[in-house]
Amino acid sequence: MPVKFIALRTITLNLLFFLVCFHTFGQSPSLQVVAMPGDGIYTLLRRHGLSPSEHLSRFMELNKERFGKDNGLIAGKEYVLPAASSAPDKTGVSPEYKAAEPEKKLAARVLTMPLFGEKYERVEIKSQKLQGAVYYLSAGHGGPDPGAVGKYGSNDLAEDEYAYDVTIRLARVLMEHGATVYMILQDPDDGIRDEGVLKMDWDEVAYPNKKVPLNHSARLRQRTEAVNSLYSKHKGAYQRMLSIHVDSRSESQNIDVFFYHHENSRDGEQLAKNIHQTFTSKYRRYQPNRDYSGNVSQRSSLYVIKYSHPPTVFIELGNIRNDKDQRRFVIADNRQALANWIYEGLLSDYTSK
Repeated sequence: MPVKFIALRTITLNLLFFLVCFHTFGQSPSLQVVAMPGDGIYTLLRRHGLSPSEHLSRFMELNKERFGKDNGLIAGKEYVLPAASSAPDKTGVSPEYKAAEPEKKLAARVLTMPLFGEKYERVEIKSQKLQGAVYYLSAGHGGPDPGAVGKYGSNDLAEDEYAYDVTIRLARVLMEHGATVYMILQDPDDGIRDEGVLKMDWDEVAYPNKKVPLNHSARLRQRTEAVNSLYSKHKGAYQRMLSIHVDSRSESQNIDVFFYHHENSRDGEQLAKNIHQTFTSKYRRYQPNRDYSGNVSQRSSLYVIKYSHPPTVFIELGNIRNDKDQRRFVIADNRQALANWIYEGLLSDYTSK
């Protein structure tokens, strides 16, 4: 049975990524998780819905070579959790995997992700359509740099806030379908927001909990190095990188979502085309009276495209200064639609491999 990837609950900013590996040994599933700074065994077990009184001894047995001093957990190290119920029934199949059909089905699992905010922190794993896929999501700008800023009545709309909200919504959808997701830029307290005007702040951090530098080149290098380091750890896996931005042009210029890739990256080009095709079909369905003008093109000079090791697509969501494009951003359902459509393009790319 293949390895199944879902995502790890994030509690502190010292571990700024989501990663849980769901392994199967024979017919009994085990969950492999990464310990966070300050974790004890009881904390780790309870976080994943396991009673220490019932599962402590099995946890110690499974991980007897992985503990630090005084049987303490080591932050950043992977630990195997015992199955919630390891007692087989008369069929010899663990209750989590019982199914009438020959193909075993994973029971519904809900993760708690505080990074998504109180309203959206409970993430139900709906499928394993993206099991084995690893995504690096990087919203543009952030920290001391808000990016492009547009006027919306008396309010300012900052590129980094809207790019981030679409990106974190995309992360949640990907997790719902079994992907491993790394948020390369994270805001500790924004979560997913449903307001129209998203308040500007400057407290975003970069993986793994690094201050975002003011210098533009240093900022790009910081994120690209983080992605490339993670890429080497997932060698052999299907890995893709998305850099999500909002453009700034003349106020009169209404633009559609468009995509850049490296000229020498076949996988990057195919990924961009798959997402673009999804947007084309969605516009044809929901806005049949107008053409979709978004396109796919080469832009090898962009830093993240040029230097990121995984196949990379750079996405521009629209013009932050154009009033028609602003409606794409200030309505929360529209931001969710952008995330959903990108997910569908990613799924199309993954399933075509």
